[in-house]
Amino acid sequence: MQQRPTVLIAGASGVIGQAAVEHFGSSGAWDVLALSRRVPDVAVRHEHIGVDLTDPTACAALGPRLAGVTHLVYAALYEKPGLYAGWLERDQMERNLLMLRNLMEPLLAHAPGLTHVSALQGTKAYGAHVHQIAVPARESSPRDPHANFYWLQEDYLREKRVGAGWALTIWRPQVVFGEAIGVAMNMIPVLGAYAAICRELGMPLAYPGRPGGVSEAVSADLVARALGWAAMAPTARDETFNLTNGDVFTFANVWPAIARAVGLEPAFGPPFSLVDFLMAHRDTWARIAAREGLREADLARLVGESHHYADLLFGVHAPADADRAPVLVSTIKLRQAGFADCEDTEAMFARLLARMGERRITPAFSAVAGAG
Repeated sequence: MQQRPTVLIAGASGVIGQAAVEHFGSSGAWDVLALSRRVPDVAVRHEHIGVDLTDPTACAALGPRLAGVTHLVYAALYEKPGLYAGWLERDQMERNLLMLRNLMEPLLAHAPGLTHVSALQGTKAYGAHVHQIAVPARESSPRDPHANFYWLQEDYLREKRVGAGWALTIWRPQVVFGEAIGVAMNMIPVLGAYAAICRELGMPLAYPGRPGGVSEAVSADLVARALGWAAMAPTARDETFNLTNGDVFTFANVWPAIARAVGLEPAFGPPFSLVDFLMAHRDTWARIAAREGLREADLARLVGESHHYADLLFGVHAPADADRAPVLVSTIKLRQAGFADCEDTEAMFARLLARMGERRITPAFSAVAGAG
């Protein structure tokens, strides 16, 4: 009888990790080990392992518990407060490498049946955070010559891959949207909290950003399905793939659909910081949370560092005359390899904002007819 595969998901409480636990755990075909400091907020069957990946002694002690692992999804991430300033700092890069190494060493020593590893990167691999990128960015392009923890992790994994029996898939998803709260980069709780505060104050849903900024999104659920596909697909072995929903958007153009999804009127005016707006209305959020019986009354804990991410993506702090260059990637390689799943980005926003209400993370929103 063939052994059931066991997937170890590192960073299991993050936006991608939590979606991966949900996907693999609900399939009925996998045993799931979810590794993170916080317990993932899912209802599916899994075993949680609480550990700090920066602690090599704690990670080494995990070894025997990892003996049956056949697949690894590495979605763990360290980000500094304030988020994007740390992207250029060497100590943050080294810490992310340390976390991966602390897990991989005991895993490789104790899991002889390991067959596949998925590692996450993103469009920073193309230098999107430091310069305009090619349109579309392609996986076949030479490595962009800038310092990034992606390269440190990838070089480490490729070194360990030599002569080993496991394969490696590297993922470069575009802007990821999901259901996890208190994380570094997930705008859905930010948008949900912002909408709830606007509704409480009798305000329209004012667009906080600048025009332009053509980009792509990907739902964490779609990323999770791609991870499930790659775990078993021969065409995913030792490949790098871009990943998106399949369409393109600008936040300004999708803003009316977001407003409809939360039952508010959209409004447009000068850009402003969501970090400043939300932190100025922490008491308003606490009042809403207490009245509605929401799960997190502390707005800072709800959004993590994601409000900083929102300001970045909205171009709030960009010079007024700056050209917001498009950030687009090609997904032809992934489709040709056999994974062609997609999602309409406007419908994704409506679905995920509705889920915030269903899970009592935000108040329930009454969508305007025709939303999505």
